[in-house]
Amino acid sequence: MPEELCHRLGLVSGSKVVIEETPRGLLLRAADPPLTKVYVEPTNSCNLSCRTCVRNSWSEPTGFLSMDSYRKLIDGLRQVPSARRISFWGFGEPLLHPDIVEMVAMAKGLRVETQLITNGLLLDRETAHGLVNAGLDSLVVSIDGASEKVYSEVRPGANLEQVRDNIGLLREVRRSSPRRNPEIGIEFVAMRSNLAELGRVREVARSLGASFIVITNVLPYTEEMKDEVLYGLSAGRSVGTVRSKWWPEVSMPLIDIRGDTVGPIVDLLTHSSAPSSPQLRFDTMAGYCRFVSEGSAVVAWDGEVSPCVALMHSYPCYVMGRKKQIRRFSVGNVARARIAEIWGSDQFVRFRDLVQRFDFAPCSDCGGCHLAESNEEDCFGNGFPVCGDCLWAKGVIQCP
Repeated sequence: MPEELCHRLGLVSGSKVVIEETPRGLLLRAADPPLTKVYVEPTNSCNLSCRTCVRNSWSEPTGFLSMDSYRKLIDGLRQVPSARRISFWGFGEPLLHPDIVEMVAMAKGLRVETQLITNGLLLDRETAHGLVNAGLDSLVVSIDGASEKVYSEVRPGANLEQVRDNIGLLREVRRSSPRRNPEIGIEFVAMRSNLAELGRVREVARSLGASFIVITNVLPYTEEMKDEVLYGLSAGRSVGTVRSKWWPEVSMPLIDIRGDTVGPIVDLLTHSSAPSSPQLRFDTMAGYCRFVSEGSAVVAWDGEVSPCVALMHSYPCYVMGRKKQIRRFSVGNVARARIAEIWGSDQFVRFRDLVQRFDFAPCSDCGGCHLAESNEEDCFGNGFPVCGDCLWAKGVIQCP
């Protein structure tokens, strides 16, 4: 392999790789991917109290990432040639942080892609100028309703028209600048109470000048929200590589989604497994963690490093209607150790290896027992933290 490619992928003498046979030939990937993406939580405070938010059920303190800790993170990333993206996101509103523009500028100094996920309500002209000049590559706006009524029901006190005006300011600043960044996107959390709004999301995207839309499911943090889920059957059954006469596999080509095609397709899939194709095979029993498989680490507001967003804080949630207590899993702190040292620690390496193999009890498939009430252990003998119930690994929840 070319030396430059090995350097970029973090492959050195003795590195292990996995070779898989696919219909298209051999796939080669690192057994333990290098650190590629860092999620940074500037704060876990927010200017809203959305119905979907974890702050409705947790008891954790709130705070802001110190610039001293952030500078240590950036300094450490200078020694990580595989780093490709820094995403400013977490369980709070990044624009509340007084130094968010400087944070983005420092990240761009590493020549990585930068992304910021926001509710858009605090985006004024000064901040827009700052983010454009800092080189922010993409800005994702969280919008869980296409109409003012539904939007304000999900996000009490918020105003969709204000978001449109604020994004309009950003686009105006971008037009007057020689830069063409940031690209604008939308994230929409789908649930029963806003499902009818999905058909209008593209209309909202056009009004905001958004070039991409990310749809995800809701993870209920309160009992009130547990009946809002849209994935009760999909998340709890094996699909793709597991065939049966009760849930036959359906192999589908690309089909235009139009008014006359939706109904028949839904009727077909209602009495089958999830669709597959000759190009993609997916087995929910195995699980696939994008965070680990794609080389991600998460830095919370207090500097603690976790392997994924799901383990960044401690909180209760509802999985398949069952209440589950998630305990935070930290592998280090950027204020006390360089990110490369944390990434290479025995604890972090062992966890990534376990997740890559995903030898966890499939709690959401079997219905769950008392062990599924937390992420402390499972019936396969795995200890804290266990991931068999993770909806991110099931493909149910996704992040931009």
